[in-house]
Order: sequence, then structure tokens, then C-alpha cells
Amino acid sequence: MEPRLVGPGPYRATRLWNETIELFREGMPLRRHRSLFKNYECCFKASEAVDWLHELLRCNQNFGPEVTRNQTIQLLKKFLKNHVIEDIKGRWGKEDFEDDSHLYRFPPSSPLKPYPTRPPYRKEVIKIPDWNVPEAGTSQEHIPVKPLMMNSEMWFKRHSIAIGEVPACRLVHRQELTQANIEEIWKSMMLSHLQKVLGLDSVDEVLDTKLVNPKHIIHNVYNVNKQGIVILEDKTKELPHWVLSAMKCLANWPSCSDLKQPSYIGFERDVFKTIADYYGHMKEPLLTFHLFDVFVSVLGLLQKNKKAIEALRVSCLLLPPENRKKLQLLMKMMARISLNKDLPPLCDTAGTRTLMVQAFSHCILCSRDEVDLDELLAAKLVTFLMDNCQEILNVPSSLQTIIEEHVIHLRRVQIKYADADTDTTLPAPSFCRQISTDEFEYQRVNGSQEPLAALLEEITMNKEISVKDKKKKLKQFQKSYPEVYKERFPTPESEAVLFPEKNKQKPQLLMWALKKPFQPFQRTRSFRM
Repeated sequence: MEPRLVGPGPYRATRLWNETIELFREGMPLRRHRSLFKNYECCFKASEAVDWLHELLRCNQNFGPEVTRNQTIQLLKKFLKNHVIEDIKGRWGKEDFEDDSHLYRFPPSSPLKPYPTRPPYRKEVIKIPDWNVPEAGTSQEHIPVKPLMMNSEMWFKRHSIAIGEVPACRLVHRQELTQANIEEIWKSMMLSHLQKVLGLDSVDEVLDTKLVNPKHIIHNVYNVNKQGIVILEDKTKELPHWVLSAMKCLANWPSCSDLKQPSYIGFERDVFKTIADYYGHMKEPLLTFHLFDVFVSVLGLLQKNKKAIEALRVSCLLLPPENRKKLQLLMKMMARISLNKDLPPLCDTAGTRTLMVQAFSHCILCSRDEVDLDELLAAKLVTFLMDNCQEILNVPSSLQTIIEEHVIHLRRVQIKYADADTDTTLPAPSFCRQISTDEFEYQRVNGSQEPLAALLEEITMNKEISVKDKKKKLKQFQKSYPEVYKERFPTPESEAVLFPEKNKQKPQLLMWALKKPFQPFQRTRSFRM
């Protein structure tokens, strides 16, 4: 059984746990061992299990080469606690596994975790305010607007001005959007974009959308300083001054202009311990309990770097503002410390980068319920966050622009035509970018002439309309779009093929009918000179 990439989706942590157990049971070498003058068949030493499982996790793309030996030991402790393994006397249930020569074996069957049941999720996550047709005598608000699918009949109605047939129409003003409407639009479009990036049928598979607060999204987008750090309205939720000073000290080491640094050896280690203790005693991780499955699902996209970054950018906007700010400051400090060669070692047994991940993983991501792969999943996510924090923790400007322009679009005056089954309105504009002349010409041809050519072809092939109406529509089309029409009918002969004249068999006329009637011979007198 080869390790496979477990992609985004519900219960990803449980799926990874079960697959790791299956790989471990299938691949771990078993042989005879001797202990206390007795031989034991089909077992393994603890150190052998650490060696083999550590290599498996490092080569598994779901975890990666950052997995440490200590993390492998912690996982084997959980294996022993959950009866995935047992000692040679059949004992299990405690996390007293050590990296030594003690003997262990597999029980007859290792318990796999069942998948919890969830209520059926909804297929749609976008909730745009309803625009219902008003009753007679009421205000003309909430007019339903649907995207227009143009066909020959609808096109004729919309372009009949040139031949003097103007359908009745009226201007419709949208209802003024309330703050609640705007918040719902932001929430819906954010979740819709996240669902698309994760490739899910519904975002409800990994998230309870009722717990997403749209006020948090809007605050995280607009209330930021020049560096993109969130500005909190409630100052009581700010980091304590002493913690912020300690973080600035290590981030700017050795130049800490706002601090009077003690000169004793090991000062920087004490500062780091102060920061780690503060973050380690938080009641809830920075990425919150209810977003755990979302961030675990993003881990399935790490092979696609750009998609993973985009998913994390959106997911981090769902955080409470105070959590987002603490995460921004912490990741900024971790990234700078891990690259600072002037900072003395903060630990004797681990490098600075590894220490950063080990110290702060649990306070960044963990589950409310016990999930046995918490440490490995959190370490992988924190490593990716630390390497891409500048891009991930900034507001996605393109998505922000799209949502803002969609809100503006909903406030515009619309046109409603009488006796039309659909209302026409321009789609919400997207953000603009400068393009080359060649690209413009390509878009002009493919974006306008091809649909028009398809429309012309529909008119010509439509057998349900009379010849008279078809000629009338073709004449109007020729007048409006002569280039497209000429390309389809380059010569009068090609146009004439569309309307072939009926060959009426004329009766043959008699030969005598083609000549003058017979006249009798009349003699004339000749005059001789």
C-alpha cells in the first residue's frame, strides 16, 4: 500500500489517522526478539518502530520532511493509548512509550476511527437578497434580475428600434441595501470563493457557516494599518504591552532601540520563553476550534502552492479580528527570528526554525476534540504559514474589488421590458487590467463577433419562423452588424441559396402562338415608269 495524498474534504484528520495506521501495520517489519530469556514472535523494538514510522512520515506528502523524531514518538504514544499497538504482555492504554528497546506488537485488529455523522449539507452557499416582483400598486422594488440568455427572438425584441418597433420598458430602482444585506453579500461571496478553491461540493462539508461572522470579515478587510495589521476597536483585546515588547525585542535582535536589554547570558531565551508561555496559555487556538476542519482541508492543497495560499488568505479573513492580529504579529516574529543569523541559539537540542514550529503549533491550530494527528498537522500548517506569511496575511485585493463592485452593481438602476420573460442587466463588472493591442483584438473578435455569428446562424437555421419574418430579421442584422453578415454571406448568390425560388413549370406554347396570325395574300399594283 503506497501513501497517497489525502485531499481537501470533511474529516481529513480522521482519514489521515486511519491511513497512517494501515500503512504502519502493513509495512512495519516484524521478527523474533528475545527478552528476559524468552523468545517472542512477530514483534518489534520501540526504537525500530520510531525509525520506520519516522521515515514513513517524512516521505509521506501529507506530512513532509519537517516531521521530527520527537513528533514520531508522540504519535506512537497515541498509538499505544488507542490500542493500535500493545506491549508483548498485551498491555496498552497509557502513553508510556519511549524510544528504547522495549518490545511491542500489533493486536489482532487495530481500531480505525469511525467517521462522525453530520446533517446533510446544502448545495448552495450564496444567499443574495431576493428581488421579488412587486404586486400591482406597490413600490417597484425587488425586481428579479436574471442573467440574460440571448436568443434570436430576444435579440429581435432588443434591437427592433431601427425598424420602428420599440417595446415598452421602465426604469427600476433597487431597494437600498442595508448593512445586513452588505454583510450577507460579503459572507456569501467569501464562502463561495473558498468552496471553489477547495474544490468542494459545499463549504458546509468542513464548516458550520452559521458560526461565520460577516462583521469579522469586513473589519479584517478595512480596519488595517499601512503594514496590513488589523486595528482593533476594543483595546482590551490587544496583546499585553510586555508581550508585544518581548516580541519586538526578538524580531529586531540585536537592535532593540525601545528596550534596555539586560546583559546577562541567556536573556534572549528568557524573552522567548515569556512569549511562548503567553501564547501557550490561551483558551482557544488562534485559528479557532470551529475553523479546524477548514485549515486541515487546506493542507491537502499544499502541493498546489498558489491554491493553498489563496485558500489560507480567505480562511484567515474569517477569524475574529483579535485572533487575526495576534496571528499576524506572531507569524511576523517567527519568520524574522528563523532568518536572523545574529540571534544566539534559543535551544540546545533544536534549531531555531524547528523550535518556532514546536513552540507555537499547538496555540495556532488544534481541535476541540482530541485528534491524534494534531501535532503533525499543526506543524505542517505553521511551517507553510511561516514561509508565506507576508502573502497569506494580507487582504486579497482582487477579491475585495470583485465584492465591492458587485455591491455597487446591485444598487444600479435597472431596465425592465414589458412582455419579456427575463430582465436584462449587465453582469457585475470585475476588476480591470491593462492588456496589449494584440490581446485586445483577439478578445474583440472572440468576445463579440463569435456570439453574433452564432446568433446569425440561429436566425438562418430557424425553421419555425416564416420566410417574411426571417428576411426582416436578417435585414435588421445586416444593418446593425454588416461585417458579421458579410462574412456569413460574402456574395448575393450565397444569400440567395437561403431563399431558393420555386421552379414553376410553365406550359409549353404552341408554335403558332409564337407567330403572327395567318393573313391572306393581298395583291398590290405595280407602277411601271
